[in-house]
Amino acid sequence: MRRAAGKARYKPLPGGGRAWYHRGMIISRGRRYIFVHIPKTGGTALALALEARAMKDDILIGDTPKAVRRRARLRGQAARGRLWKHSTLADIDGLVTPAELDGLFVFTLVRNPWDRMVSYYHWLRAQGFDHPAVHLAARTDFAGFVAHPQTGAAIGANGYAGYVTDAAGRERCGAFVRLEALRADLAPVEAHLGFRLDAIPRANASARQADYRPYYDDATAERVAALCADDIARFGYRFG
Repeated sequence: MRRAAGKARYKPLPGGGRAWYHRGMIISRGRRYIFVHIPKTGGTALALALEARAMKDDILIGDTPKAVRRRARLRGQAARGRLWKHSTLADIDGLVTPAELDGLFVFTLVRNPWDRMVSYYHWLRAQGFDHPAVHLAARTDFAGFVAHPQTGAAIGANGYAGYVTDAAGRERCGAFVRLEALRADLAPVEAHLGFRLDAIPRANASARQADYRPYYDDATAERVAALCADDIARFGYRFG
């Protein structure tokens, strides 16, 4: 029987409670694909479905039990950047050669930037690790967080295309899957994989209202529009 995609989603925390295992980038030479996990786009749910069908030689970069068991494969590997759940294609240069990339299908998930910003803010407020963005979200309201130069620098410098651009500056993405059009946009991914990704669950959701619009006033909405102008234009997003 095939194991359910949602098994082992959580890990215990010291003193009780639980936290999400972090599913991230997947490099599958067997199925000839790379899944790039852009933060707060809903990628954890898609990674769950992919990991459930992982081949024995796939490289899983994250902290799930399956990924941890395979972590030894990364030891001694020379890579251009950091190997973590949200690695970019440029980061894995060396682990994957440019010649290999030519034969691999790269895909990623993208999300309405206004919706994503709300999830990012609420996710940060639930964290306890030492990071400037965590501290900023803890001490400001949503409007203040979006308006802060620190947020502008982080979001403005990390458009969706940058995650799927290689070390030579070439964009390599075969499919940008919009979270809002998941079923339709997964078609080329499923055609490449040779199987359907059924029943993709919602995962790693932030504690927030489902509708992002009430979080915004005009100035805050315009700020996100300016920061994410390229992504909004490219993927046809709008506020509302």
